[in-house]
Amino acid sequence: MPPGRTAAAGELTLAQNTSWINCDHEKNRKTGIAALFRPQTTKSKAFEMTKRFVESKEAVTAEKDETTGQKMMCIQDFKEVADRKLPRVHRNYYNDGSTDQITVRENSTAFLKYRIRPRVLVDVSQCCPSIECLGRKVAFPVGIAPTVQFIAHPDAEVATSRACARKGINMAIGSLASNTVKDICGAGKSVDSNMTYAMQMYPFKNRVMAAKLIKEAEAQGCKAVFLTADSPTLGVRYREWKDDFRIPSEQGFPNIGWTVERLRAQSNDSVGQDTLDDSQNWARDIAWFKSQTKMEIWIKGVLTAEDTQKAVEMGCHGIIVSNHGGRQLDGVPATIDALPECVKAANGRLKVHIDGGIRTGSDIFKAIALGAECCWLGRPALWALAYDGEKGMDLMLQVLYDDFVRCMKLAGCQTIKDITKASLGVVRHDGPLARL
Repeated sequence: MPPGRTAAAGELTLAQNTSWINCDHEKNRKTGIAALFRPQTTKSKAFEMTKRFVESKEAVTAEKDETTGQKMMCIQDFKEVADRKLPRVHRNYYNDGSTDQITVRENSTAFLKYRIRPRVLVDVSQCCPSIECLGRKVAFPVGIAPTVQFIAHPDAEVATSRACARKGINMAIGSLASNTVKDICGAGKSVDSNMTYAMQMYPFKNRVMAAKLIKEAEAQGCKAVFLTADSPTLGVRYREWKDDFRIPSEQGFPNIGWTVERLRAQSNDSVGQDTLDDSQNWARDIAWFKSQTKMEIWIKGVLTAEDTQKAVEMGCHGIIVSNHGGRQLDGVPATIDALPECVKAANGRLKVHIDGGIRTGSDIFKAIALGAECCWLGRPALWALAYDGEKGMDLMLQVLYDDFVRCMKLAGCQTIKDITKASLGVVRHDGPLARL
């Protein structure tokens, strides 16, 4: 609950908030569905989950943008409001991809060729979308990816952290966050002590600074390093250059030691030149990161079977199939298209997550069916922050959760394990639907 706000009538307290992600099916079978809505002295975990989302959904139904009166029903609604609120230069920075923007468009449109093959007459009364992720159970297979958030809202990662904790999902903290790792983790853990984080990093040129950041992340309880491996240099984003975009300098980048004064002296491109290391390589960098921490090492930016195999050989714990939101090399595959070959190459030897283009519950469903274990959101989180800060992030996650659970039920899936390749078909070029 945000500081300074007390629980409204009927609103769940923090103690209730931490139990909703567990699905106690056996107890529910014994008590019956109706018991979920009866007052109980000792509430089941599934009761807490269901009660929370019944109450939350009522709030969602009534939520409108104060300026336009537009109901916030889907991620596109958040984007439309954010586009109106953000200055043009900042809007372009968030929404655009590199050069011709082929990849940034295809990240979303590539989902459209897949069709869900629903099963009917399936009992989905106890639908449970929760999974294990980074060592804990989370509400549904979604996390918030690392992004530059303070352009969207001054509360930035602190607001995101509290919302993620409240909704029971994980968060990856960006190296270029405007708040310290300590403040971000402290904000979330003040809501839920079990809140879990990953620390996103680059193979920085300055290894002294990088080592210090790793130690701080570990000290604050982060569970993994997400090593962004697709950025030996920055991609060219035409509108950023034409806009002469520069990172706003009000707060600096405290986690890498960049003061406001230093940031003011940088162009957007020189930020990358001063920090990114184009001599990065598997043998040197993975060994170095392993020598610095006991946190899990994940590779973010994998798009091929070959690099998946390399991550296995180097002893990495997981990969994130990612093309940097289409902001680096244009013309690479959409992440949903790259996912199957990476899953096949992993062959269960490491975990496979995905980001890029995920906008709906059915997008999450399709990614899970193709073998991803979790989906990470970048732009939707930025649009939610621009819409209404922490409250906007809460609402966006609620909307997406509702959409995913509805998709699971309509597809005849009671648990995540029920979502398989058999749940999807793909539209062939000549028209008919083909099984995967």
